[in-house]
Amino acid sequence: MHLKEKISIESFGDKKFKVKLVGSEKDTEAAFTHYLHNHKNGVSQFYKPDAIEHVKSLIQYKYPEESITDVVAEEALQYLLFQETEIPFPAPRKSKFKFIDLFAGIGGFRLALQNLGGKCVFTSEWDKYSKQTYQANFGEVPFGDITKVATKNYIPDDFDVLCAGFPCQAFSIAGKRGGFEDTRGTLFFDVAEIIKKKQPKAIFLENVKGLRNHDKGKTLTTILNVLRNDLGYFVPEPHIINAKDFGVPQNRERIFIVGFHPDKNISEFTYPKPTKESVSFENVKEEKEVSVKYYLSTTYMETLRKHKARHESKGNGFGYEIIPDDGIANAVVCGGMGRERNLVYDDRLTNFKPVTKIQGDVNREGIRKMTPREWARLQGFPDNFKIVVSDVQAYKQFGNSVAVPAIQATAKKIIDKLTNL
Repeated sequence: MHLKEKISIESFGDKKFKVKLVGSEKDTEAAFTHYLHNHKNGVSQFYKPDAIEHVKSLIQYKYPEESITDVVAEEALQYLLFQETEIPFPAPRKSKFKFIDLFAGIGGFRLALQNLGGKCVFTSEWDKYSKQTYQANFGEVPFGDITKVATKNYIPDDFDVLCAGFPCQAFSIAGKRGGFEDTRGTLFFDVAEIIKKKQPKAIFLENVKGLRNHDKGKTLTTILNVLRNDLGYFVPEPHIINAKDFGVPQNRERIFIVGFHPDKNISEFTYPKPTKESVSFENVKEEKEVSVKYYLSTTYMETLRKHKARHESKGNGFGYEIIPDDGIANAVVCGGMGRERNLVYDDRLTNFKPVTKIQGDVNREGIRKMTPREWARLQGFPDNFKIVVSDVQAYKQFGNSVAVPAIQATAKKIIDKLTNL
């Protein structure tokens, strides 16, 4: 059977040929893309068996009249290794270190660490829309639910840095010592379990600022106790980093937790200092007129004003906010008032005919929401970062993402520390 003139990377990425292996927890599609991206660095062995299985199932599905053996599938897989794929953010040809990307979202950690010369050897993310964005930009399909043993089994050995922007959950630690076992049932437990098994040289965790006081401080205390006492890592005091201090006009505070393996004998670490770069919203504002769909209706504006006035009468500061061109945006978030607290003035609209169903008319004050691309820039994503999902999903993805410049500045400190031993 001559497959070379029949198959291509594009045909294997065609959604209509994606085959689910019934009754299997294997993530063969992710294994296939991870194999293609790691065949030169010794990591491919972790992905090859399931990559072959994926290729075999796809060929059989597309060419049911053919008899597909493992040998034929491996031949096709090896052929695919030499096909070039164009992706916006390929890994560096010569990497300086390896890392894994847990709770990857759309790849903020990956983008930052690749910029420093790192090679991502494993990625996991459960959200299907985030996976689409991740694949479009990095050419890899993330593995799924990291709480599953089957997913953890794909993680290779001998990587240098574990990155995770894990969600915050409360731990039931009343009357207990708050150690490793007390985190069971939380996503942090899965991170700790991976650290314990794989022993990376360094860890880099990110979370919301509120983690510091979450559950009256018990959650962070437990996390630090596990990392320091149960796992033996040197973990300096976590640091609150604001994205606006690292070149993006967004007031976004997040807690960063860094740790080093005990074998490294590292006993001090300094977080990056603010760049003091002067930035404002005008640095990320769309250069051309944007669609009328981003402009608020008169009815909606009236609702927002009444809502704000009602809260002000009660002594609350909650409500919409319009960011001036020389101002700093509020933190972008995935829901609630995320967009309404980051409205802007833009009087360049020339076509006021609505393209979506709205109540009332399009406002003539030039008040609009920020666009998904503006949110991307607020998080430090370059303009060639592909947005391949709906606006609703894009806002959610960028709202949930890390601020790339702040991550990169901190990661550089980590890598510098490891390489200067």
